[in-house]
Amino acid sequence: MPTDGVNKRRRRFLVATTSAVGAVGVGFAAVPFIKSWEPSAKAQAVGAPVQVSLGGLKPGQIVKVQWRGQTIGVLHRSPETLALLTELDDVLRDPASQESDQPGFAQNENRALRDEFLVVNMHCTHLGCVPQVLPEVGAQPFDSDWKGGFFCPCHKSKFDMAGRVYKGVPAPSNLRIPPYSFLDDRTLIIGVNPEGVA
Repeated sequence: MPTDGVNKRRRRFLVATTSAVGAVGVGFAAVPFIKSWEPSAKAQAVGAPVQVSLGGLKPGQIVKVQWRGQTIGVLHRSPETLALLTELDDVLRDPASQESDQPGFAQNENRALRDEFLVVNMHCTHLGCVPQVLPEVGAQPFDSDWKGGFFCPCHKSKFDMAGRVYKGVPAPSNLRIPPYSFLDDRTLIIGVNPEGVA
């Protein structure tokens, strides 16, 4: 009966080996199936709309979200901030936003669907750095009469609180306004223009 012991060991070895090979095969077969559940590279590049809650966003505060690989800022502006925008037209390159790439509803000094909320692509139009948000009015090292806005530390471009570019800086145009709309009073959606706007 010595052959019985050899056969049992061999049987266990074959069962274990077959099970291991089968498990690896199941893993390889499952990977494409599971991968098919993920959005395609094309769908990821296009980017799904992003909802932003405005509840709790106080004047002077900004919330940043990612959409299509870009940082989008939603800035709550106070009535005082909005009043200062008209004082800057003489120092801005494109104060009425006639030359900048953006939706038609942003071709005004507030550049917004609702004046108090600026929705803006935060990447500088010079080389794509993300500017600092400096909403406080007062002298700054780069501007003795600062009315609040965005300052790009990479190459010193300046934008006002509507994302409009100053004259004489490297950035060639205003910060871009992405497509967006309001779902209700407390929620906006980035990536979807309002009805009737292309």
